[in-house]
Amino acid sequence: MRNRFWLAALSAASMLLAALPMTAAAQQFVNVLTGGTSGVYYPLGVALSGNIGKALPNAKVSVQATKASVENLNLLQAGRGEIAFTLGDSLSDAWKGNEEAGFKTPLRKLRGIAAIYPNYIQIVARADAGIRTLADLKGKKISVGAPRSGTELNARAVLGAAGLTYKDFAKVEYLPFGESVELMKNRQLDVTLQSAGLGVASLRDLATAVEVVVVPVPADIIKKIGDPAYLPATIPADTYRGQTSAAATAAVQNYLVTHEGVPADVVYAMTKALWTGLDALVAAHAAAKAIKLEHALDGMPLPLHPGAERYYREVGVLKN
Repeated sequence: MRNRFWLAALSAASMLLAALPMTAAAQQFVNVLTGGTSGVYYPLGVALSGNIGKALPNAKVSVQATKASVENLNLLQAGRGEIAFTLGDSLSDAWKGNEEAGFKTPLRKLRGIAAIYPNYIQIVARADAGIRTLADLKGKKISVGAPRSGTELNARAVLGAAGLTYKDFAKVEYLPFGESVELMKNRQLDVTLQSAGLGVASLRDLATAVEVVVVPVPADIIKKIGDPAYLPATIPADTYRGQTSAAATAAVQNYLVTHEGVPADVVYAMTKALWTGLDALVAAHAAAKAIKLEHALDGMPLPLHPGAERYYREVGVLKN
């Protein structure tokens, strides 16, 4: 009798222990990889995390400030995030494995979720620095974004097409947006290049503190870059205080991406949370006004995650 009792107890304990890993596995962690806190990715990431938290109430959702595109993609490949913001040119380089762009090998675990809004390459100078054209940048002090960030790769492309290398500047700083602006205010820098949505907080802050000039990037320079990810665009007049006329520039599409190890039902929920909760993103930053479902797959340079694919089939963006 006692033997039967102990056998039953051991059997129950074994079943409980066997169930423990399943319980642990049921806890889903979602880390949203963004960018610097003074950029556009971060406030949008915070808003998106709120949407995801509602869609996945049993998940632990967090937001991580990063150096943006390149770091985000490498973190995803390493399984240290579930959804990330990135620039399209960085994403293409990651998929191919462009070592010069910060990717030692092709990041083939990455999967697409959505094309979102375009980044505008915004070159903004202090008005008293005497900079009106790209040629005027020679010999000046510039910040080009965090090292190997999407912004810094954009800087290399645009400046290179204009015939400039970093050696042509009196000083080159590799700083996030907010720190670049503080040095501009203190006259330690003449110009900052920031790849972001229109009306980015850092440049609004700068234009409020000092008189600025938005330096145009002409269409012929964009053509010389030779990368289809770079498109002609316009920064409208009055985007920033004192900017009385529109300025030509280049734009690069932004994307939300994940990796193949994230379960399909989680990616489906995150994708749906994006598109059904756009109001929250628009409230977080005006750049989100450009996020449109009909453009969700525009230029996607890598395969969609099956969870995202399922959502797009449901809403008719993808046809069977």
